[in-house]
Amino acid sequence: MLPSDLDPGRIPDHIACVMDGNGRWAEQRNLPRTEGHTAGEQSLFEVLDAADRLGVGWFTVYAFSTENWRRPVDEVQFLLRFNEEILLGRQQELHERDIRIRFIGRRDRRVPRRLVRRMDEAAALTRDNTGLTFTIAFNYGGRAELVDAVQRIVDGGVKRVTEKTIARHLYDPEMPDPDLVIRTSGEYRISNFLLWELAYSELVFSDVLWPDFGRENLYEAIKEYQDRDRRYGGVGGPAGASDASGSDPADTA
Repeated sequence: MLPSDLDPGRIPDHIACVMDGNGRWAEQRNLPRTEGHTAGEQSLFEVLDAADRLGVGWFTVYAFSTENWRRPVDEVQFLLRFNEEILLGRQQELHERDIRIRFIGRRDRRVPRRLVRRMDEAAALTRDNTGLTFTIAFNYGGRAELVDAVQRIVDGGVKRVTEKTIARHLYDPEMPDPDLVIRTSGEYRISNFLLWELAYSELVFSDVLWPDFGRENLYEAIKEYQDRDRRYGGVGGPAGASDASGSDPADTA
């Protein structure tokens, strides 16, 4: 049931999460860092379930960044296997719930071909679903996305570049800009996540480590979002809302 203090008419359509604090959660318990990632899976699907039940249209998570390759080799290998196991274990469940699975990020030689096949299989299985879109940012970096978008524009011989041109060349041009971005574990950084898309997102930072983050914490973040006044460069209210390109009308007038 919807918590009584949430406005059902102002549920964010797109929520994005930086799921931070798995390693610290494990270290606090004298466990291997990988145990924190395992514990974080339960939080991910509890929060995803809550978002789906609230009517959120898009839910995007930062699963593996372009910088995560710098972590210890055993942790990187674990994360690669772990993400594959999640896809194998959860994709049918998500499909039966009418959830659509998508991926954004680079598919370079560092990503095992087996994992790429799993991603493609999950996306194909759920392609026609009409419920929540669950986007997994894997081998993703915001700067890399912009570099790749610009390269595609150059390769296409485009002569005049606008904000809409760039938006059309991002990894998923259909994905709307996040209304709300949540980062856990008390860190106050963007960490190269959705740099273009979050220009006008509301940012909520939680001190809770990701494995301890659940549906009640999601409700708290949405309540904080609803208590804010999104002005988009204007003087208040929705009148200054951005267009589909994610640009601020006040900046482009």
